[in-house]
Formats: sequence, C-alpha cells, structure tokens
Amino acid sequence: MDKYLDDFRLNMKYYREKMGISQIHLSVLCGCGTGTIGGIEAGRAKPSFDMMVKIAEALKVNPADLFIRDSSMEKSKVKEILRFDFDNMLAKI
Repeated sequence: MDKYLDDFRLNMKYYREKMGISQIHLSVLCGCGTGTIGGIEAGRAKPSFDMMVKIAEALKVNPADLFIRDSSMEKSKVKEILRFDFDNMLAKI
C-alpha cells in the first residue's frame, strides 16, 4: 500500500507545481489545515478518500491521475504526445 501512497503524494506535488501554487494555497482550496498538504507530500500523513477527491478537484485533475499520472488522458492524446516527443528525440540525433 505504501507504493500507492508514494505515487499519490508525488503526483499530487507534480500537479500542484504544474499549477504553480503553494502547499498553503492548495490547503485553502481543499479547506484543510496548512500542515495537511505538507504532511501528505512528505509521506507523514495519509489522506482520506474525501481529501483525495478534494485535492483532485483543487488541482483540476481526475482523482485517478493522482495515482497514475495522466491516466484519464485519451489514448489519442497520449499517442500524440509520445509521437511529438519521439520526433523531437529523432531530430536531435
């Protein structure tokens, strides 16, 4: 179970930083204490299911994305991103 929590906290931090918001700002959006988000990201706290959903909503992602990054993305979009990345790598060779 620890692996899932690690994935969750790392993806939570990824999406938070991608949005350009602080832990404090995320805690305000989620309606929780300022130490809650930091505790989750540091692995010292385990979020409840309700908190997981609040975090996902605040970060504007599907809750599944907090366990498997970009899991809710459509296959066609994933293929497009991978093709773009692959073309860029080939161009550098």
